[in-house]
Amino acid sequence: MKQLIKGSLQVAGFMLISKLMDLLAELLHLSIPGSILGIVLVFILLETKILRLEWVELGANWLLAELLLFFIPAAVGVMKYFPIFESDGIQILVVVLFSTITVMVSSGLMATLISKRKERKTS
Repeated sequence: MKQLIKGSLQVAGFMLISKLMDLLAELLHLSIPGSILGIVLVFILLETKILRLEWVELGANWLLAELLLFFIPAAVGVMKYFPIFESDGIQILVVVLFSTITVMVSSGLMATLISKRKERKTS
């Protein structure tokens, strides 16, 4: 039960950071979404050791584990635009495939780079 409360508070913290960054982006008329600003803020706080990993790890792991569920509403919403798929489906498919491959390759390269860096630090 303690883990559930701790994880829920951590997720609520992430939501609060996201909402605050949304507000900041709106006030400063930035074209960057608040959620991206929030990710950058959390990264900076973690790197500077202001925010400790133990304080957010449980909530972050839960969000990552349930990540697929966050895409379901977007996938269902896409069905509203079916006529666009009928006219421009091939172009959309090419863009989706290209971007998916790009993300997979860059993620793999980044994971390899981080893994090698960790191996050097432990050796």
